[in-house]
Amino acid sequence: MADSSLERIDDLQRGGCVLIQRPDLFCFGIDAVLLASWAEAGRGGRVLDLCSGNGVIPILMDAHLPEHLRQEGSVRFTGVEINSISVDMARRSAGMNGQSGRISFLEGDIRMVCRTRHTDIEEDRYERQDGLRTGTDPGLIPGSFDCVTMNPPYMTGGGGLTGDNSAKTIARHEITCTIDDAAAAASRALKAGGHLYMVHRPHRLGDIFRTLEGNGLGVKRIRMVHPFADKEANMVLIDAAKGGKSYVHVQKPLIVYRSPGEYTEEVREMYG
Repeated sequence: MADSSLERIDDLQRGGCVLIQRPDLFCFGIDAVLLASWAEAGRGGRVLDLCSGNGVIPILMDAHLPEHLRQEGSVRFTGVEINSISVDMARRSAGMNGQSGRISFLEGDIRMVCRTRHTDIEEDRYERQDGLRTGTDPGLIPGSFDCVTMNPPYMTGGGGLTGDNSAKTIARHEITCTIDDAAAAASRALKAGGHLYMVHRPHRLGDIFRTLEGNGLGVKRIRMVHPFADKEANMVLIDAAKGGKSYVHVQKPLIVYRSPGEYTEEVREMYG
């Protein structure tokens, strides 16, 4: 059962939205903010967020939408997360923000996402319940999403320091979810021509490109993220399309800080 005494409510500084977080679990960082701005969702789009954690990416993406799209509710978000406490916090955050009609969170293992095609009756039941199904198989229909977002664990299972907190270790390291697991889940979920948007570390680009292409996801755009203009990149934003061949457009670098503690104008706009 969730311990509410460990929770805090953070202001996302976008559309009046807040997010429930716990310091003993993995709290979101600037990579989630960048990914929410990088991903694109249009009218009538269905968006799936894998490794959703506390739900910050779909909550921010919904907050980024033009007000007329939010009012009509045509863009729908579904987050899948294995940690039951995080799922509970994400659902309550969406409720506090008035987003429950547009955002649903499912407890489940992304390795099981879209493994089986459910019957029309089951899909109708899923729609009526607004996605609030739980279990290891969230029961999502293959090829039903226009867009997948993903902020997966960055480190390989043996890389980096793991520490004692299992929730944080799972969020940072490829223990329950490898980059191949995540790419395969995204490919199963996406419609032909649908896009995967992800954030990762530049030193994994070789693995990422091979894995995405091996799962039928052709890389279309990348953008390197630098903490300062004179520092090397420490993050990379990736856009890949299902069924497309890789033809990579490298966009201009994104610089995070103008000076220590001062965001650049572009990053300040992402935060709202």
